[in-house]
Amino acid sequence: MDINKVGVIGAGQMGNGIAHVMALAGYDVVLNDVNQDALEAALGKIDKNMERQVSRDLISVDDKAGALARITPSLEVAQVGETDLVIESATENEDIKNKIIEGLVPHLQPHTIVTSNTSSISITRLAARTDRPEKFMGFHFMNPVPLMKLVELIRGIATDEETYQTCLGVVGKLNKTAASAEDYPAFIVNRILIPMINEACYALYEGVGNVASIDNAMKLGANHPMGPLQLGDFIGLDTCLAIMHVLHDGLADTKYRPCPLLTKYVEAGWLGRKAGRGFYDYRGETPVPTR
Repeated sequence: MDINKVGVIGAGQMGNGIAHVMALAGYDVVLNDVNQDALEAALGKIDKNMERQVSRDLISVDDKAGALARITPSLEVAQVGETDLVIESATENEDIKNKIIEGLVPHLQPHTIVTSNTSSISITRLAARTDRPEKFMGFHFMNPVPLMKLVELIRGIATDEETYQTCLGVVGKLNKTAASAEDYPAFIVNRILIPMINEACYALYEGVGNVASIDNAMKLGANHPMGPLQLGDFIGLDTCLAIMHVLHDGLADTKYRPCPLLTKYVEAGWLGRKAGRGFYDYRGETPVPTR
């Protein structure tokens, strides 16, 4: 199946990145959100990020202009239904995703493939909310989307081979690499990554080390480009906590119990970089550890 037009639902951090790479790859993109301000902010972010690519000679001025012209912002989910491939990229909340998917279904063309950028939620459960579980799968990008080369492709129990092969072809056209994952909680990347961040939270909670010592230990001792607490702030501590709950609930193993300190930070609204505070305070010129 040929994909020419892509719909992206959700204009946040992940959604605008997905629209960015899809448009640069030559796809016409409908970028949908319920909030006009969010759409305008997303278009501004895409413009800024593409300009950064131009300044680094990664793309040309003409590439940027052509890609921006291919993105159509929309408040109407019906416009998304006119595309060949839909990528739902709303917040990591199953109830919200279900409502979006159920509202989208009546507007879909018969051939349209529906996917979710979920980082942890069951693809099989989400697919069951549609009229086409065989044409539904997980299409999980890494953050930041324009820079990260991996996409996890996750088949639900009903996903057919044509849908998988079509999505695999799209990943190739984006010049990214696909990792095929089975539909188990948090898939591959977050099944390994988020418990590491949670364990770093426990090390902080139990007084094994402070924020700086834990992050420096992993950066200098394990050659990680970013410490686990800094990475948690970058991802969003609310997202990290949500994924830990998915792992704990889905696998029923106490090793996935969310750290109480992670829960406390989320309750305080200290969600990381996007909130100005997390394990680091970002309100000054340089981030300062909060513990």
